[in-house]
Order: sequence, then C-alpha cells, then structure tokens
Amino acid sequence: MHFAPDTEESLAFAVALGNTVAGASRSGADELATTAELDALLTRYRYSGRIDHDGDELSRVRSTRARLRQVWLLPRDEAVLAVNSMLEDAAALPRLVRHDDFDWHLHATSPDAPLDERMRVEVALALVDVLRSDEMHRLRACGAPDCEGLLLDLSRNGSKHYCSVRCGNRMNMVAFRERAGG
Repeated sequence: MHFAPDTEESLAFAVALGNTVAGASRSGADELATTAELDALLTRYRYSGRIDHDGDELSRVRSTRARLRQVWLLPRDEAVLAVNSMLEDAAALPRLVRHDDFDWHLHATSPDAPLDERMRVEVALALVDVLRSDEMHRLRACGAPDCEGLLLDLSRNGSKHYCSVRCGNRMNMVAFRERAGG
C-alpha cells in the first residue's frame, strides 16, 4: 500500500512518537521524558515553524502522543470522529506548501502554531487519506504480547505483525523454542 509521501512521513512520525512510551520503546522506558529527547525526535522528523524547546511544549507533545496512540487503534468510524475533532480544534485550513527540500505537501496550521498542534493536524491529515482509502487495518498494535508498540503496515499484502525487527526476532525465537520442545 502506498500513500502520498507526506502522508507516509506523517504516519511514520506518528508511529515513532507513539513508540516512545514505556512498554513500546526500545529501552522499555519513556523515551520522551526530556526536551533533549524531543529535540532528538525532531532531528529525525523535521518540523518547520515554531519550536519552543521548553517543558510546557514537551508536556503538550506528550499529551498529543497519548491522543495519537488512542486514535491509531480506533475502529474506522470512531477514528473519523477523532480526526475531525483534531482538525476542528486547530481550525485547520489545508493548503499546499513547498519548503526546504520538501516537494508540495499539505499544511493546515500557521507556522506559529504550537508544535503539538501542528503534529496533531499533520497526522490527522495523513489519517484522512488512510480513512478515505479504507485502510485503517494497516494501523495497528504490535503482535508481540509483551509489546505496546504501534505499527504502520505499508506492505503489499498487509501482513506485517510486529512493530520492529527486534519484536519479530524475539517472537520467532519463542516460536522456535516451542516447536523444539523447550
């Protein structure tokens, strides 16, 4: 399954942000506990516009993380309500923009809007594409029973089960040991 490049980038960001929570992160700890950790995330997923680099912004981004994790796992019709709410809360007005080394893509907030609002709106716009394409089944939780990770399945046949190679390898080892009898 392929979406527009900016949609895929926003969905990948939502997974990365969502998987910073304890129980889903690589370390097992909350990986969005400091402004430095937020800055590191923003190094991988660039956001243009206002970034305050303070504790208040971090707190709002953490709240956005919880909201996006919740929306990720909703059934389609409930996700529509949540997406519409995120867009309405921001008074989003979609427009095409091109900046830095990005080709034409959608923005729907002012560059001066708070970072957490811009994150929610960009992911909401990406979810609009997912919802319109009836592809919510590509957004799901990791299949490893001891993992709370989110995954985005862009594979052709929609068969991805695990949020990371680490979880896949661990579950393959569990299955191997069960088959081997111990």
